[in-house]
Amino acid sequence: MIDPSIALIPCRYNHRTVLFVLPMLSREIEIFRTVMTSGSATRAAKVLGLSQPAVSMSLRRLEEQAGISLFLRSGGKLQPTQEASALFAEVQQHFVGMDVIEHRLRSLKQFGAGRVRIASFPGLGVGFLPRVLADLKQERERTLVSLQVMGSQDVRRSVLRGEVELGLVADDAPLHGVEHALFARYFGMVALPAGHPLAECALITPQQIARYPFVALNPEDTVSLRLAAICRQAGVQLRTVIESAYTISLCEMVRSGIGIAIVNPITAFDFLHAGLVFRPFTQRLEFAALTVLPAGQAHSSFIKAMLPAMRRRLAADMQRMREQMPPSAQDVELYSFAGGAPESYL
Repeated sequence: MIDPSIALIPCRYNHRTVLFVLPMLSREIEIFRTVMTSGSATRAAKVLGLSQPAVSMSLRRLEEQAGISLFLRSGGKLQPTQEASALFAEVQQHFVGMDVIEHRLRSLKQFGAGRVRIASFPGLGVGFLPRVLADLKQERERTLVSLQVMGSQDVRRSVLRGEVELGLVADDAPLHGVEHALFARYFGMVALPAGHPLAECALITPQQIARYPFVALNPEDTVSLRLAAICRQAGVQLRTVIESAYTISLCEMVRSGIGIAIVNPITAFDFLHAGLVFRPFTQRLEFAALTVLPAGQAHSSFIKAMLPAMRRRLAADMQRMREQMPPSAQDVELYSFAGGAPESYL
């Protein structure tokens, strides 16, 4: 039987797992972590409100209990050893859970339980979700909403940690460990600077795009892989000049005259009044967004109102997008909810 007063911390060191056996010196571990993150015992002492000798004594006590050297001491400076780096990596993981708990306690103290936290990838989080939240004015009067915009993988991690109640991710995000469902599919449009020759076209082909400098999503992006397959089938090679992770960056580069792009229509809507022109692509280049939620968790009335509000907003935005296109292109399909979650999902 393991003594409950002992902490067993497994660390990877020199390609093998080392098991640090430490008495439960939580204060010493906290001081060790602060020294590692701040870079010196002097700065750690200021952060913790301690004297520098107290910090140094705590580090020595931790080394004695662990039976290893965590720092090399020279000229009054601390140099972390490889063992210290290995231990720090594990300590950071242990502190993540405590940071989440502390963050939640602060939120409850300040706002109570009436706070809703939402995280989204930039494709929906920059323009689309603020419009959805504006539509939910009555619901917002009873709820404080926190909207965070980050990459899809960070959104999933935030949902897993319980930091947010609802996440929106692109369809290439990992989904294990979270409840998820398709929100919508939406189809690529060609983004052009005002006055571009292709703006005279109602529909634009791969062959036409290949004549001009092109700004693209990163080659490993799911949408980029789909576009590459379309171009191979059409027998064309795009003249890519810059790659980026986000369609909002592509639109900005188009506006700056660097090249043309294929972007999702939700991001395109955000740039309708920014001097850009959008035309349908003859090929169906699919983007998709999914909702992700903490597994097995009950959802607030605000979260339950989000999905129908998102659908109504997307339909309204895409109708306005159609109105900006030539009459012969207004029947082109821009989005689909087929296969998505029922409204009772949330």
